[in-house]
Amino acid sequence: MTLISCGKAKKAEEQHEELPTDIVELNEEQIKTADIKLGNVEIRPIGTTLKVNGEIASLPQNMAAVSSPMGGRIVKVELIPGSKVRKGQTLALVENTEFVDIQQNYLEAKSKIEYMSADYHRQKALYHNSATSSKNLQLTTSEYKALRTQIKALEQKLLIIGINPHRLNNNNITRTVAVKAPISGYINTVNASIGKTVEPSDVLFDIVNLNNLFIKLTIFEKDIAKVSKGQQIKFFINDESEAHNAIVYQTAKCIDPDKTYKIYAAIQSKCFNILPGMYVNAQITSKTHKAYTLPDETIVNFEGKSYIFVFAKNKIEHGKKVCEYRIVPVSKGVSEQGYTEIFFPKDLDINTRGIVIKGAYTLLSTMKNGGEMSC
Repeated sequence: MTLISCGKAKKAEEQHEELPTDIVELNEEQIKTADIKLGNVEIRPIGTTLKVNGEIASLPQNMAAVSSPMGGRIVKVELIPGSKVRKGQTLALVENTEFVDIQQNYLEAKSKIEYMSADYHRQKALYHNSATSSKNLQLTTSEYKALRTQIKALEQKLLIIGINPHRLNNNNITRTVAVKAPISGYINTVNASIGKTVEPSDVLFDIVNLNNLFIKLTIFEKDIAKVSKGQQIKFFINDESEAHNAIVYQTAKCIDPDKTYKIYAAIQSKCFNILPGMYVNAQITSKTHKAYTLPDETIVNFEGKSYIFVFAKNKIEHGKKVCEYRIVPVSKGVSEQGYTEIFFPKDLDINTRGIVIKGAYTLLSTMKNGGEMSC
């Protein structure tokens, strides 16, 4: 029986040595054609890689939905999506007669407080001198405190709409107020136009700050034990081949209704042109360990089992050099970055055997075509 792949006459086959079923032989010309290469086992650090999906997200404090606290009619807006803004910058001007009413009420109350304060102290002095009744003092005290409360409330209303009450006077009453950016960042959406009437619940602008973006990843319940704080992550965006780095800084404390689990990772490397909402492919690497590894192409699969080929011996046959290779069953462990952890049979001395690292499937095909592989 022979395992030489080229067809020969039966008489020629009988002149060859019968080979064991786990051996395949090739001559020098066949080895060159198949580009058979030998190599050695490598000891490499390797870990379990979990492939997950997610998205780029922004911290809650780095996002802002901007509206007009009291509504009104927009009289000025100049920004478009993508515009860069700084905290406190005017985004739009809104006109509302209620702004005028609040300012008027505040200034009137401020003018009354001087008289009420003087009257309160006068009634208090008269009462101590028994020159007035306690009823008059109580009435004056009540009116004085109510006016002070009114002033405090109006001050807060003015601050909400963006007017400084301490700078307000009879000469600078305005019917328009500025809608200002609460954070620095970029305009994401604009829902404002001149002449549009808006309510306090209407969002006029969405602002996002691109500093300190993070990754929000989703994993399945069965993989929870594989992820912990401090693990390294490699992620890819926009189908790019360049990998970016991140590190897990927090994990969710509950399972979502769809039996998934959220983990959060801080981006470590500089990433350009990334925005919240972008889709992410990520690889989470568990703790590594040193293991015997081989390139993935070294391992062949046949009928649900994994094998490698090792160099057996050289021999001379009909005046030509022939190499024998033995097929060896192995078990696979973790795969990472093109290498796979291998568990060898105990009787195989991996330190003295050359391992076929290129052309293994050619050897397997030769055995199958010769009908000599029994698995």
